Amino acid sequence: MIGTELGRLENVDLREVFASEAGDFTPWLAREENLALLGASIGVRLELEAQEKQVGLFRADILCRDSENEQWVLVENQIERTDHTHLGQLLTYAAGLDAVTIVWIAERFTAEHRAALNWLNEKTDEGINFFGLEMELWRIGDSPVAPRFNVVCGPDVFRKSTKGSFSGVPGKLTRSQVKLQFWLAFRDYMSAQKSLPCDEPAPQYWLYHPINRKGARLYSALRFKNLDTGVNERTQSVGLELVGAQARSRFSALERQREEIERALGCDLVWDGDEGNSELTIRTNRPADYTDEALWPEQMDWLRTTLERFKEVFVPKLDSIDSSSAQAQKAAAK
Repeated sequence: MIGTELGRLENVDLREVFASEAGDFTPWLAREENLALLGASIGVRLELEAQEKQVGLFRADILCRDSENEQWVLVENQIERTDHTHLGQLLTYAAGLDAVTIVWIAERFTAEHRAALNWLNEKTDEGINFFGLEMELWRIGDSPVAPRFNVVCGPDVFRKSTKGSFSGVPGKLTRSQVKLQFWLAFRDYMSAQKSLPCDEPAPQYWLYHPINRKGARLYSALRFKNLDTGVNERTQSVGLELVGAQARSRFSALERQREEIERALGCDLVWDGDEGNSELTIRTNRPADYTDEALWPEQMDWLRTTLERFKEVFVPKLDSIDSSSAQAQKAAAK
């Protein structure tokens, strides 16, 4: 490898790509794939509700819903460094829309505005969260420009989890707090069992488990609503998530082996490959009241054993699909 030429990362000014905030930056950010990137940065799955949402005499840049709890997420974006005007707009829109997650995106945050968001997070309860993100654009040589969101300030979920619930009743945990406590305990359990790795727990309904396969990962999930029936029923799930350019072809190849896969796993699966989805999933669900800590040992054991079976069954099949695809591409190139 000595002498191998390596590329150099080049920072690209936002103004080179986005001529205007309202005409270019906001529409780009509102695209499904870009909201997915933003949501992954702050641990929330975002569904677009509206661009330029009317709030009294003003218009908010982007309004989304948190797909887990159906609560409002407000996104205010600007191309330059932060200023007082946008801070005022952010608070005005948040109040008018009753948003509980407020996201401010800019090229650069001043120390004063970072301190303002930190102060707001400190003074508000767990149900209200302020995020400040700096956006960067990068390229290598003549490659397409790639975005990156850097979280420069956000809620301290561990500190806020001690401040009570939405209703302010001491000792009563919110949904987010319940999930965070479960995931923290589950990570320790998985480590003690020397099982699959866990991503850093966060107050969200999913926890990823890397399997060292590009565009594929396993996940655990806790939900207050049954995703498949729409019934308000606490459930837990294990699934395989496929993303990226090969997601659709991989999903189709796996689905052709559906009977064999379900027989190997010993359960029926939900195959969620809708055309409109950017993330394709294959999962199994079951009812589980994870708010009852006495039930955690059995629930964690089910998650662990199911995750291990998923890895045992799906990883070899993904490797076989990828190998066949690579051979087909080589043959076509000859």
